[in-house]
Amino acid sequence: MRKISLLFGCLLCMLAATAQIRGNEIRVMVSPDHTDWNYRLNDKCTFTVRVLKAQNLLQNVMVDYELGPEMYPTEVKKGVLLKNGELKLQGTMKTPGFLRCKVTAHVGDRKYEGLATAAYAPEQLQPITEFPADFREFWVKELEGARRTSLQPLMTLLPERCTATVNVYHVSFQTDRWGSRFYGVLCVPKKEGKYPALLRVPGAGIRPYAGDVYTAEQGAITLEVGIHGIPVTMEQSFYDNLMNGALNGYWTFCRNDLRNFYYHRVIIGALRAVDFICDLPQYNGQALGVTGSSQGGALSVMTAALDPRVTFFAAVHPALCDHEAFMKKRACGWPHYFYYYGAPDAKELEVVRYYDTANFARCLTVPGWFSWGYNDDVCPPTSMYAAYNAVTSPKELHPYLETGHYWYQEQWDEWLAWLWKQMGIGK
Repeated sequence: MRKISLLFGCLLCMLAATAQIRGNEIRVMVSPDHTDWNYRLNDKCTFTVRVLKAQNLLQNVMVDYELGPEMYPTEVKKGVLLKNGELKLQGTMKTPGFLRCKVTAHVGDRKYEGLATAAYAPEQLQPITEFPADFREFWVKELEGARRTSLQPLMTLLPERCTATVNVYHVSFQTDRWGSRFYGVLCVPKKEGKYPALLRVPGAGIRPYAGDVYTAEQGAITLEVGIHGIPVTMEQSFYDNLMNGALNGYWTFCRNDLRNFYYHRVIIGALRAVDFICDLPQYNGQALGVTGSSQGGALSVMTAALDPRVTFFAAVHPALCDHEAFMKKRACGWPHYFYYYGAPDAKELEVVRYYDTANFARCLTVPGWFSWGYNDDVCPPTSMYAAYNAVTSPKELHPYLETGHYWYQEQWDEWLAWLWKQMGIGK
């Protein structure tokens, strides 16, 4: 009996150790009255706000709410009592954009948030950012200059990460000057042959990378890169120290200097990653894609726009879109340079035009797959639609309305299936 009790106790400990915290008991639901969340200009949108506890309306709850164009609410109220746990709010828009209703419920000493965002003629949105006359010429010259520096690639096999069918390497190569390197994880099928390739570019932050072994096992070369010029196989604490130290706020570094802006080296590095892939003897020279989300979504558009060897791209909630929208009090993309960091001077405004996803979007010539959510408050849909509408090459958009700056599983599956289809793998 004692042994059985000990075994039962061990099982309970194991269950406790593996249990997950998921969600909240109290939820704030905000629902537009159109199931597709889309409205014509001047139409009224009615948002129904409900505060639920265990899926039932919570009585006598106090809420605050904001209503208006995203990032620029026109109606802000605090301390509104919902006697029966429900509230209806109305708004409209006369110009293309997104109307957001954001609600905060106060229950005890906790706060719970919910939001919904209605689209008003988003297909009519166009970038506000100006397109520099020498935009294409500038980037052609910058890349030509960078390519005077040889790649000098280094590859180190990572036996512990290899599988029965894929070799995994930690790699690096020079980018725009001697000693300046990009690092990444390369996955190559072991079977002799020629393969399509996929470059994966990262979202914002500093972290290690594991590489895309899963896609490589289907019969493709994959290269997942970091952008900060440091190895990508260190412990997380190493990257946390950099994020909280020398690289804190890296996206703002030298943003008033055309060639020393932090993203100059990043964009060039992504293009040199294409050079690296094209030099691999296993690459088939036919199908080469680039993909990423947020900052990586922006870099996907930028890389595909500047290198004709890229044959397709997929961008999920792309960042860095339409910086100048701030000047018209319209939602601009992450990192919201002028919204958070103050109105720009003439030099800064000139520089960021060369680093605006919307301007790269105007240069695209290859097929692209896009996806985002209407509730994204990091990369506002207004900014992303402005960039998307500037694309003239074949494109498709797959919105997942309720998502914010994250993915749904169905969205992930759809994205991956499209990428694999472009490469002719995973059949």
